[in-house]
Amino acid sequence: MKDVQSPETYIGYDRAENFVSPGGSVHDFSHVYLTGMPRLNEWGLAGKWTIGGEHAVLDQKDGSIVYRFHARDLHLVLGPGPDGKPVRFRVTIDGAPPGTSRGTDVDADGQGVVTGQRLYQLVRQSGVITDHTFEIRFLDPGVQAYAFTFG
Repeated sequence: MKDVQSPETYIGYDRAENFVSPGGSVHDFSHVYLTGMPRLNEWGLAGKWTIGGEHAVLDQKDGSIVYRFHARDLHLVLGPGPDGKPVRFRVTIDGAPPGTSRGTDVDADGQGVVTGQRLYQLVRQSGVITDHTFEIRFLDPGVQAYAFTFG
């Protein structure tokens, strides 16, 4: 399918590729990241995160993940922290709420909640597919982020 030009992307350092936050990843220690300037199929973190082998955990609220992608659908495997508390988030596409390009797990304003560990559909576009910059900002700490998939 020519509309899917973005590969499955892992966030944990064991299998991570195309991570562009300045300074690279710091393994198994809490660190403050800046997203950098992702090009197509590159991604970065912003805020205070701990990157482990399988996933990254947000240590303080208002952290985000930015990904430059080319696909109709964008999914992200997410889970709440060990305490199980829901984690609120907001999604933007090219800096704006997704509107009609929202996935099933967000509203038109880009609002959603991580309530369990699973695959969340965050973007589902119609029409011509082009490159876009996706951002998910977590309004609460503790989220666990595992991998992006595209369709």
